Amino acid sequence: MKEVHIKDDYITLGQLLKKESILGSGGEVKIFLAEVPVYVNEQPANQRGKKLFINDIVEIEGEGSFIIKKA
Repeated sequence: MKEVHIKDDYITLGQLLKKESILGSGGEVKIFLAEVPVYVNEQPANQRGKKLFINDIVEIEGEGSFIIKKA
């Protein structure tokens, strides 16, 4: 599981996808989330604005698992 360090209290799902270089632009996020299963704390997530907080676990099919940590 890869750790993603953030300075703020949260990061959005769309920002995470760009930060981890899974996607290149915000415009790709909506399409990606419609096609690829993504889970936040074992719950399906398909909203690019979904807020991810410290210790949330994000699982992205084909990309792996990520845990949000404070920088």
